[in-house]
Amino acid sequence: MTETPSATPLTLYNSLTRSLEPFVPVHSGEARVYSCGPTVYNYPHIGNMRAYVFADVLGRTLSFKGYKLTHVINITDVGHLTDDADAGEDKMERMAAVQKQSIWDIAEHYKQAYWADIRALNIRQPAQWTIATDYVPQMVAFAQSIAEKHCYELDSGLYFDVSTVADYGRLARAATEEGEGRIEQVDGKRHQADFAIWRKTPAGETRQMEWDSPWGRGAPGWHLECSVMSGEVLGFPFDIHTGGIDHREIHHPNEIAQNQARCCTNGLDVAENSGAKVWMHNNFLVERSGKMSKSSGEFLRLQLLIDKGYHPLAYRLMCLQAHYRSELEFSWEGLGAALTRLKRMVMGVAQVRERAGEAEAVPGPRFGPFLDRFEAAISDDLNTAVALTVFDEVLALKKVDAGEKLAALAQMDAVLGLGLLTLDRGTLRLRPKGVAITEGEIEATLAARKEARAAKDFARSDALRDELAAQGVEVMDGDPLGWDWKLG
Repeated sequence: MTETPSATPLTLYNSLTRSLEPFVPVHSGEARVYSCGPTVYNYPHIGNMRAYVFADVLGRTLSFKGYKLTHVINITDVGHLTDDADAGEDKMERMAAVQKQSIWDIAEHYKQAYWADIRALNIRQPAQWTIATDYVPQMVAFAQSIAEKHCYELDSGLYFDVSTVADYGRLARAATEEGEGRIEQVDGKRHQADFAIWRKTPAGETRQMEWDSPWGRGAPGWHLECSVMSGEVLGFPFDIHTGGIDHREIHHPNEIAQNQARCCTNGLDVAENSGAKVWMHNNFLVERSGKMSKSSGEFLRLQLLIDKGYHPLAYRLMCLQAHYRSELEFSWEGLGAALTRLKRMVMGVAQVRERAGEAEAVPGPRFGPFLDRFEAAISDDLNTAVALTVFDEVLALKKVDAGEKLAALAQMDAVLGLGLLTLDRGTLRLRPKGVAITEGEIEATLAARKEARAAKDFARSDALRDELAAQGVEVMDGDPLGWDWKLG
């Protein structure tokens, strides 16, 4: 064990204990983090992507604090059913049937789409992506190691008996919050909360993804996958396990039960017995029209935002403006405000960069108090909203050394992950899908309009503005950002 390498202790909210706790790593100077990744049966919606922005900020903060970070994110390409029941269709098998494609092609397509969103949101690559189907032999071995003491077999598969481990459901507070309400009854289960860790292929059926096991040909359960991959790569116990708050109610309690069984540990008063010392969950992104669901037609995925002319980093900034444990309501107005703020930040940093020139610098004494406040904010359970205000204060400082200022801004942006030192205003102006007019045509028309206004030919000026408006271009006279126009 070690104390935090940085002067300001890092405090994180542990969902298992429902309390803020100082971060003390399992291995001195290291931080090992596992994040529940996507099931690659469809495109991720922007609510899904909030979880990875949060996990990225956590990882960046740990790096900023001086820890050697090992971050693992899994890709689920088998085993996740269409709901949290123990019977029914696998999400991957279902999509393969709908699209009349190989399940392997489905997995590859949506995995690449997810990785494209990761890059667009400037989320750092983890130390390792673990692909569920690469670990099936280890899953079978894991299940064999716990089967005798903790499992029983039914016609449909191998089930985990939750009564065999202490404090089952503590993470979800199932006893008082009805955390197991979505689990459906399966004939023969000893307890409603028992769950499948190996699902047999029904007689007369053949799945595209199935393997031999001591319990018959079939596929692993979703919960088993994460226990195996986190333990294989990071070792038990590791430091932090992250996921969306929806995982807190069923998926993560079941992971914990498996981890307890595997490690022959006792109750959860000792957090390490859960497999991870700290369990962290981001809250929901809420969208009132219901388009956050993938069952809706044009659901809210990152590409839709881009198609409407919003840079994906505006969504990242929108996430940072709220605390990760707070619900965040999505609206197009809110996204537009975040884009405007991002533009201001990009323009401000560009001006500092221009004044600083090529000379390298480090933050001077003038910036020490600001960096201390920034670190205090992110060390307080990743309070990015407060950290952003400190960034804005530094950006607004006048009569300071530009090189030192740029260095201070760079240190803060390394945590915020907005890429402000490399973005330029042109990059942020995206063309909405279906707009035919080119930027060159827009600029030429604006130049002609400027000449008309200088000559006090306001009739021609208005006509040119109306001509642009008819093609979806809004001319922003008096725009304090100096952005001149936008496509809308």
